[in-house]
Amino acid sequence: MYIVVVGLNHKTAPVEVREKLAFKQHELPRALNILKDKNCIAGCVILSTCNRTEVYVAATEVEAGLGGIYDFLSKSCGLPLSEIRDYLYRYTLYDAVRHLFRVASGLDSMILGETQILGQVRQAYQWACEHGATNNILNTLFQQAISVGKKVRTATKIDQNAVSVSYAAVELAKKYFGKINGRSVLIMGAGKMSELTVRYLVANGVSTVFVTNRSYERACTLASEFGGKAVRLDELKKYLPTADILISCTAASHYVLKKEDVEPLLSGRKETMLFIDIAVPRDIDPEVGKIPGVILHDIDDLHNVVDQNLEERKNAAAMAEDIIEEEIDTFFKWLSSLFVVPTIISLKEKATQIKEMELAQALRRLSGLSEKEKNIVASMANSIVNQLIHDPIVNLKKYASTHQGHLYTEILQNLFNLEVKEESSRLNDVTCCQKVK
Repeated sequence: MYIVVVGLNHKTAPVEVREKLAFKQHELPRALNILKDKNCIAGCVILSTCNRTEVYVAATEVEAGLGGIYDFLSKSCGLPLSEIRDYLYRYTLYDAVRHLFRVASGLDSMILGETQILGQVRQAYQWACEHGATNNILNTLFQQAISVGKKVRTATKIDQNAVSVSYAAVELAKKYFGKINGRSVLIMGAGKMSELTVRYLVANGVSTVFVTNRSYERACTLASEFGGKAVRLDELKKYLPTADILISCTAASHYVLKKEDVEPLLSGRKETMLFIDIAVPRDIDPEVGKIPGVILHDIDDLHNVVDQNLEERKNAAAMAEDIIEEEIDTFFKWLSSLFVVPTIISLKEKATQIKEMELAQALRRLSGLSEKEKNIVASMANSIVNQLIHDPIVNLKKYASTHQGHLYTEILQNLFNLEVKEESSRLNDVTCCQKVK
């Protein structure tokens, strides 16, 4: 059995191609059934997110598995393979396992070390399980991938440093206030950057959200999404002193807030107020930062945080690669052991069968032999067979401890035309009935 993956992601295909090959949740049962029905495919999992679509299969033959996936993807998007093939990548065997472990660990994501992908891998696997699409090998592979993803994050802390401007703003707020639970934020501007920032703030505990914008309707839309309050621009002076954090990202070409406007509003305030200006050009006059009790950061300060954190994530990623390599070896040792024992049993059974058949035929031709002579002939036949299969068995056991052990096993099966019992009935049988956490 061979592990094969074909996919595309944000690095290999533009969004207009990715969206053609994306699978909505309600489409997955039918898609999984189509894949599983192919003769060469014993199990499959489809991972589909906004940034990637990947099809993982356990195939009886590598090329047959690849061909089955290519045909499936082509028919799914209604385009000839020639139009999508250049956007697709393919991994087999060792590289396929390594790729999945890196994906689950966030090392192949648009944002290095992001955490969302681990949940998406878990969900893709659970869906495949629930629809009976997986097999023993994919069950073990995906359960270990999920475990690897958690291990990488725990051991390296790769997801602990903000690498987006919006989240860096949240990190700065935490730096100055400690916990931001129960804090209030005033958002100036209702564009995408403002939306991302307030989303992160609310997710981290901010309880009160005020939104002001040149378009009051847009302010209302954004505020309602987070259970906040829209504020008209002419009411800004009323609400600004009540906020703990002010995030500004408007499209204005001049300073929206100046020192002489802000200072009187904060004269009676006792607590520190954090101003974060992520607009270019800047919305907040740098002189505002000189007001007692005011801390002001602009976009360059945030970029410095992001650059420093990105470097930290790169260092963590190097540690993660070492963890992944160890886990790959563990997986392939398991996979090799799964194949080796039944292959050895089958080889011995076939050798014994041939020996017994040829020995019986020879003894019929050698009539008149004494029992002692018959035993000598039988002993010689046993000795020849045992010596012939001794080295293949010893070497196969040795290779079983390497990540290529299953390849040697497959080769031996093909060379001797062995009929090996289904490996899923053997030891370490893993099912997806257990809850994947």
